Amino acid sequence: MLLSAIIFGLLGSFHCIGMCGPIAFMLPIDRTNKTKGFFQILSYHLGRLFTYSLIGLLFGFLGKGFYFFGFQQQLSIIVGVLMIITILFPKILQKLSVSKKISTVILKIKNSLGKELKKKGNDTFFTIGFLNGFLPCGLVYMAVFGALATSNAFSGSLYMFLFGLGTIPLMTAFVYLGNFTKGNFRKNIQKAIPVLVVFIGVLFIVRGLGLGIPYVSPAPVLDVVTNNAVCH
Repeated sequence: MLLSAIIFGLLGSFHCIGMCGPIAFMLPIDRTNKTKGFFQILSYHLGRLFTYSLIGLLFGFLGKGFYFFGFQQQLSIIVGVLMIITILFPKILQKLSVSKKISTVILKIKNSLGKELKKKGNDTFFTIGFLNGFLPCGLVYMAVFGALATSNAFSGSLYMFLFGLGTIPLMTAFVYLGNFTKGNFRKNIQKAIPVLVVFIGVLFIVRGLGLGIPYVSPAPVLDVVTNNAVCH
């Protein structure tokens, strides 16, 4: 399942450059000093990874509660169903994004981002990345679902970290080269993303069914102490 996080990040980054690309391209990087510019971009990515890891920590902790009470398999099925539903009915995510409370928070984040983009302090790039990580994104929501289906806070944090790691190559290339993914190639990738999400959603469902398939859908093991079926 951790592999799905990296795949989400790699393919999802084609979507990310449309949402977060302008922010990355506007980074006040010192382009006269390649070494300094490299570390500034690295700091930006570390800020994003830190935010994603925090989000994963929270949802992984929530997932641990389900695991503790023996509902990990059911949760995995629910997460898979939610992934598929959000692809088949995308307006669900749109309604979530435009709710008043969330819109207010997003506006504050964008205002803070605007202020930070005008600075060139040592912590500017990390702060921009940190704030960037909180901006709404459908692929981030999918990764959050994945983090929720993990069995503990560390695994949830790792899931989101790997998702962020997968976005770094393309986002870094975008900073240096601009939007180089125009044309049919990008369109094909964009079409492939929903298919990928549905496929991973199916994997989560299969995992939760406990069909006895090694690594993919391990059979539930009976815990003799609690007499509950848990999935290892």
